[in-house]
Amino acid sequence: MSGARKPPSPWKRLRYRLEAALLKMLAAVIPLLSRKMLVRLANFLGWTAFHLLGSERDIALTNLDLAFGSTKSAEEKRRIAASLAEVGLPESVARMYPHELSGGMKQRACIAIAICLRPMVIIADEPTSALDVVVQRQVMATLARVQQELGAAVILVGHDMGLMAQFVDRLAVMYAGRLVEVAPIAEIITRPRHPYTRALIGSLPSLEKRGALAGIPGLAPPLRDLPRGCAFHPRCTLAVDRCRTEKPKLRDIDGCQVACHLA
Repeated sequence: MSGARKPPSPWKRLRYRLEAALLKMLAAVIPLLSRKMLVRLANFLGWTAFHLLGSERDIALTNLDLAFGSTKSAEEKRRIAASLAEVGLPESVARMYPHELSGGMKQRACIAIAICLRPMVIIADEPTSALDVVVQRQVMATLARVQQELGAAVILVGHDMGLMAQFVDRLAVMYAGRLVEVAPIAEIITRPRHPYTRALIGSLPSLEKRGALAGIPGLAPPLRDLPRGCAFHPRCTLAVDRCRTEKPKLRDIDGCQVACHLA
């Protein structure tokens, strides 16, 4: 996939330089701030920027402050050490910054930060992106173990059908911002009902069958300019006239939900 992008304007280049200088200043100041100031800074910057600047201890302490109010130092250390231990990281990681950690350690540190509040639902959005296969397995094994220990539900968001097949119990497939199929994972893998789900599974490489990979023709439509009727019909080889004019509703079919006129 390739593309072109025009260079930023002089004003944007200046803004980027100022933002970079500000981030360097904040990174130097964060270790000197009080607990109350850390919470205020996180709320002001937004949590994404704060996660880039703060150490794992800063972020965990701020989470604990927001949930429980001020706690004693010994209790803080115990909670942080316990959260890191649950994901297989040593207590020393709490004093490290994101750039000092490997990709897998960063992901596990994020899981530790999230579970310090003992959630009942964990939303994992692309938890294994940009990681090699070995580290992916470690991260998912950590997430599965934490789920069992907390008794929490996990909503896993991703594009890797192989990963989904190994981890989830029930799968929801989306296209153009809408659900097109919801079913138990075994049912979807063995008997997909929506043409998009079939095309997704058909595009996966197989160890049993040799030959050219089958892709999905065309491109996904822009969400602000969806085609009339079923959003997938311009790319669907089975589309009929009804698909081009009438938007399908999600219907219950044999314990599954499918949004397709042909299902």
